[in-house]
Order: sequence, then structure tokens, then C-alpha cells
Amino acid sequence: MATDTLTDVFEDHRPMLTGVAYRMLGRAADAEDVVQEAWLRWTSADRADVREPRAFLVRITTRLALDRLRQVQARRESYVGPWLPEPVVTDFGPTVPDTAERAMLADSVSLAVLVVLESLSPLERAVFVLREAFGFPFGEIATALDRSEAAVRQLAGRARRHVDEGRPRYDVDPAERRDLTERFLAAAAGGDLDQLLALLAPDVRLVGDSGGKSKAPLRIIESADKVGRFLLAVSQGLDTVLEFRFMELNGGPALLVLVDGKPDTVFQIEVRDGYIQCVYIVRNPDKLHAVDVG
Repeated sequence: MATDTLTDVFEDHRPMLTGVAYRMLGRAADAEDVVQEAWLRWTSADRADVREPRAFLVRITTRLALDRLRQVQARRESYVGPWLPEPVVTDFGPTVPDTAERAMLADSVSLAVLVVLESLSPLERAVFVLREAFGFPFGEIATALDRSEAAVRQLAGRARRHVDEGRPRYDVDPAERRDLTERFLAAAAGGDLDQLLALLAPDVRLVGDSGGKSKAPLRIIESADKVGRFLLAVSQGLDTVLEFRFMELNGGPALLVLVDGKPDTVFQIEVRDGYIQCVYIVRNPDKLHAVDVG
């Protein structure tokens, strides 16, 4: 292959490879590092060993992501406070129409699902991502992971059962999530506790990720009263001018808070039966580069 052809082939597959790596690792920076390393492996590979570029690229990307995942999992054991995936802007592009395929991709990259994936073994996570998010056949996954097809099917079954047990059991129209997010912002900014409590489910949870580098709760807060009072205290304690932007992050509507034009906080909610069931807050500055609007 000529160099420009090598580049073209890789770039054609880059969005898929980045998607696989991000779902495996939960951080855009780690995913980009893995994809860059895959590019180096791709350019130095013996062309006689590359019968199908897509299969080759998925194989090396998955194996590199597995290696990186085992490394970062050890680091996360000493992480300060709750750990959440790094928010990313989701744009599945014109090649993915507004169909069930788009909904599947959005679901597989949601914060709720990525949090559940953290509890899987690295191999289970790899199988789940390749099978459930991208629809790879079991035989191709087996080749990528150097496992038997029977073993891959077992891993897929365990991963699917675990995710089904841990993921939210409800689907919400994005317009409803956007509406509740806007009302949530208005109630918090207006200091209206009653209005805020009216939006929260009784067993609502608030999960904040600061990595110890910004102010955020170091434990998960539970119950409408505790979550509502915490959010109200935060909003009333602000002494700076903020800018708010609504964006699509991780397949759903989210609120980006900017301070002096720079990303400071990402809010995203889960909704059930018309009430906010979970509030995710990402404030670790290392995790906000992917949503930088500067």
C-alpha cells in the first residue's frame, strides 16, 4: 500500500477505533493515546499479515486498550472520591441515521452504562463493547482477543447479565431530559428549594467527580432532601459570573458550566417517571478537555 492509502484506510476507521477505545477506558485522552499507538502499529505492520484492515485495526486497538485498562484500573484504586468517565461530545455523524443504531451507540457511551462497565473484568468489558456497541461477530471478537469463540460467548453472557443488573431500567426521550435539565438549572439558580425538590425522585443520587482537584462531594449523596439542599448551597455560594451551555454529551443532553470562558463543571441527569433519578457532576479539570469550547 502507498503511504497515502495507509493513511486513508486508517482515517476511515479512526472514529470506530476511538469509539472502541473510549468505551473501554472511559477517558478521551487515554483513547487518543491508544489510537495513536494503533496508528504506529498499522504503519509498521507487515502487509502480508494484513488481510482485512478493519479486523487488524480492531484487534490491535482492543489489545492496546486492554493493556491500558489494566494500568488505569490500578491507579483508580487510589482515586480521590467517586470516579466518573470523562464527558465527551457525541456526534455519530451522517453515516449513522436517526435509528435504533444511533440509540444503541448513544446508550453504550452514556455515563450510566460506562459506570457499570467499570465493574466488569477487562476481558468482559472488551467483549461487551465490541459485541453490544459495535455488533462484531463472536468469531471476530475471538480472534481479536486470542480466545476461543466459546469462551467469548461465555464472557459476553456474563457481561450482559451484569450490565442489565446495574444499568438504569428506563428510557427517556432526549427532549424530556433537556426540559428537566433546564428546570433543574432554573430552580437551583433561583434558590427555590421547593421547586428543586419537586424535580427530584425520593431516592435520587448525586455523584460528584473532582479527583480531589476541585470542590465536590467525596461521597455519593442520597435522598431528595440532601441532594436538593446540597445543590442549593452550592448555587448560593457562588460569587462569580457563570456561563451555561447546553450540549450533547455521552449521547444525551448535558449542562456545561464555564468560568471565565473555560469549562468548570459538567452536569448530566438520569430521569425516571418524570423525575431526576441521578445527578452526575464532573469537576475534575483533567476530564474537561474533551468539552473545551475555547
